[in-house]
Amino acid sequence: MKNVIEEFGQNAGKIWQALSSQGSMTQTKIMKTAKLKEDEFFAAIGWLARENKICREGPMYRLGQTNLTNKIGTDAGKVWNIISKQREVDVSSITKLTRLQPKDAYSALGWLARENKIDVKPFENDIAVCLK
Repeated sequence: MKNVIEEFGQNAGKIWQALSSQGSMTQTKIMKTAKLKEDEFFAAIGWLARENKICREGPMYRLGQTNLTNKIGTDAGKVWNIISKQREVDVSSITKLTRLQPKDAYSALGWLARENKIDVKPFENDIAVCLK
């Protein structure tokens, strides 16, 4: 079984390397350069935001002190509350229960994964999340 949390961190490293070598880029360009799917991209963005290493200016992402804490940190709190109540929950359910867009749920999960607060495992065509 693949370690999803480890994958989040590796994908964050791919984004960091792409931005480090090429400078500011759009989401599409980062995804193409780092060979990431959309959910992988947003989980990695959440991870990097928690590390205070990425910021967004309009459509462009760049390395630097994060300006994403308010959005992703708040969403992470909503997701954490749902997980603590449900014990184990898949991302589809998280988006319904929190009313977050999937990309925001994945960013929140990346943030929580970086804080070492969750366990994540593959589940059908999704992932299942529980608290550590």
